[in-house]
Amino acid sequence: MDAPTPENAVLVVCGAHLRAEWHDRPIAYRLRGVLAEHGAAGAVVVSDIWYLNHDELRHRPTVSVGGPEVNALTAYLGARVPSSYVVEGRCVVQFDLASADPIAACWGAGPDGTLEAVDAFCERYLDEFVVRADAG
Repeated sequence: MDAPTPENAVLVVCGAHLRAEWHDRPIAYRLRGVLAEHGAAGAVVVSDIWYLNHDELRHRPTVSVGGPEVNALTAYLGARVPSSYVVEGRCVVQFDLASADPIAACWGAGPDGTLEAVDAFCERYLDEFVVRADAG
């Protein structure tokens, strides 16, 4: 597999907040591995600060991991991408099933909820996400 570049990357965005680095980054790396196993070449984990400061990345397929209090991208997507899966008080997956744009956010009430959201994303939406990523 070629190294990720801004032209072929599938981005998994984790917050740069200390809690996000400690709890969410391992979950983001797990998701990166699942994406790669499902054919998303160039899957790479990056920080929310790096992502938001590089315009060329905002058109790439992206999954944001971690809640809006620790991930600026998730906070930004909160009012822009509809929720497709919710367990009240536990976890949220935001993914627009009607849009061709491959962008999602997975987060929860704490690290266990975020892991639950990523697992739900993988079970319910990963195949569709990868198809959209390949089409882009």
